[in-house]
Amino acid sequence: MIGRLTGILSVKRAPQILIDCRGVGYEVDVSMTTFYQLPDVGEQLAIWTHLLVKEDSHALIGFSSEQERKLFRQLIRISGVGAKMALTILSGIDNREFALCVSQNDVATLTRLPGVGKKTAERLIIEMRDKLGDLVPDSQAASGVGALAAGPERSHKREAIEALQALGYKPVDAEKMVRQVEPSLDSNVSAAEVIKKALQASISR
Repeated sequence: MIGRLTGILSVKRAPQILIDCRGVGYEVDVSMTTFYQLPDVGEQLAIWTHLLVKEDSHALIGFSSEQERKLFRQLIRISGVGAKMALTILSGIDNREFALCVSQNDVATLTRLPGVGKKTAERLIIEMRDKLGDLVPDSQAASGVGALAAGPERSHKREAIEALQALGYKPVDAEKMVRQVEPSLDSNVSAAEVIKKALQASISR
């Protein structure tokens, strides 16, 4: 089992990154919550991982903290919640926000996440209620992930739209989400910040 990787961040293209560990490149899928906290390409990165084994493939999922990985592992044990939906949940809200939804029976907020219907949201609340103690993360200093980096030179808007589509949003919805937050963005904003604001705006509506 590969539980943690330490190496150089070679590629950062949401929702996947490539980590060079002494000449071996590991492709890792990450949530947007983790993506926001990645260092610049070329810098060292330490990240918690989960090896997802399927009949026809093996995939590494990366997390900024051990608590986020714990939540992911708990989510994929729930009936009807696969790895893709779990990453979508983690991309839209962090551990603390998810714990708040569970403790307050906040079905409405959970159903604003793509792919999460009312029945699934209710199931999440019921099955996660007794696991709230594992959802509150330690300080970011213990996560092993650096500060948020600026995005690449190519269109941050286009990259944000592509990342939202990868999370399960329809192309037309992804474009609409980015357009709605565009007036509030600085000219030098990163793609990660565009994605973050688009997801926050979608959840708050």
